[in-house]
Amino acid sequence: MEGAVAGLVLVGVLVVFAAIIVAKSIALIPQAEAAVIERLGRYSRTVSGQLTLLIPFIDKIRARVDLRERVVSFPPQPVITEDNLTVAIDTVVYFQVTNPQAAVYQISNYIVGVEQLTTTTLRNLVGGMTLEQTLTSRDQINTALRGVLDEATNRWGLRVARVELRAIDPPPSIQDSMEKQMRADREKRAMILTAEGSREAAIKQAEGQKQAQILAAEGAKQAAILAAEADRQSRMLRAQGERAAQYYQAQGQAKAIEKTFAAIKAARPTPELLAYQYLQTLPEMAKGEANKVWLVPSDFGQALQGFTKLLGAPGEDGVFRFQPSPVEGDLPKPEDDSDEVADWFSTETDPAIAQAVAKAEAEARAPVQGAIPGTQQSVTAPVQFNQPPQQPIDSAQGGRHSGSGDL
Repeated sequence: MEGAVAGLVLVGVLVVFAAIIVAKSIALIPQAEAAVIERLGRYSRTVSGQLTLLIPFIDKIRARVDLRERVVSFPPQPVITEDNLTVAIDTVVYFQVTNPQAAVYQISNYIVGVEQLTTTTLRNLVGGMTLEQTLTSRDQINTALRGVLDEATNRWGLRVARVELRAIDPPPSIQDSMEKQMRADREKRAMILTAEGSREAAIKQAEGQKQAQILAAEGAKQAAILAAEADRQSRMLRAQGERAAQYYQAQGQAKAIEKTFAAIKAARPTPELLAYQYLQTLPEMAKGEANKVWLVPSDFGQALQGFTKLLGAPGEDGVFRFQPSPVEGDLPKPEDDSDEVADWFSTETDPAIAQAVAKAEAEARAPVQGAIPGTQQSVTAPVQFNQPPQQPIDSAQGGRHSGSGDL
């Protein structure tokens, strides 16, 4: 009985020992992770991403190293600038283990080593810069830090991919001074821009007033020229119309006299009728407003008798009767001056006047030098005085004429 119990205990011990041996001899290393294996305390090999067999109690895994790129943020470090100002700089380092054996055997803690190397290098770089240069030279500092760290950590089996300055915090007093300076700069720029705007506005306003006055003066000048030209043309046309009207009136009076004379000769009036007409005319002669007293001559009868003797001849009974004057067949006709006065009735504008008006219009529409872009001048077109021409009265047509025009 005692022997059976001892045998079971021995079997159990053997099973446990076998399990331990199996656990010690098999190791599973995942991908992106490396294991450094030692044999009897010395480096044997590095395995990654596989099932590895170990010799129990002889081989052991010294360290497991993560092969992925790691991001480490270091706490803010106080750094003194060239102008003796202390700033706190927070850095972020991106690195990756490329040689697990060197990362295990060359340095005890590579993360602490990277942190300390970053701090010392950062103080060395920033110590040669002023605060303003430090704030405006982040890219330069990042590039310099990366180059130094990558060279220094290469023997540790590390590769520094990137270094970033996450924050640069000046002292509170410097921050307050910087804020005041920036506020003053903004106010200065605002005042400068306001002054520039006021100056530009004043200049533009003065230019606008200048151009307005120039345009007004030009418009008044062209208006005066056109008004004078229009007045000249109107006076010339009015004079031409009065001259043509007087010519028409003279022609009418000539025709009226001719018709009256012909009618008197055809009617053959007696001296009694002429005397009667003479007596009827006398009161008309006395109707003038300036005539207060009208005297009839005492020899009025002898005057009538003399007038009768001039117009008549005594008949067989001794009575004076009207004796018409002999009709002359070849009487001279009035001279035809239609060709000479033809241009009196033309109302067309003189070419010289038209040329002067066209020149005035061209000058009025010409842009003024220095005018504001977009402004245009406009002058009202002059009144056209062209009218259809009239023909003078032909004396052979008895004072009749065809066509009429407004003079």
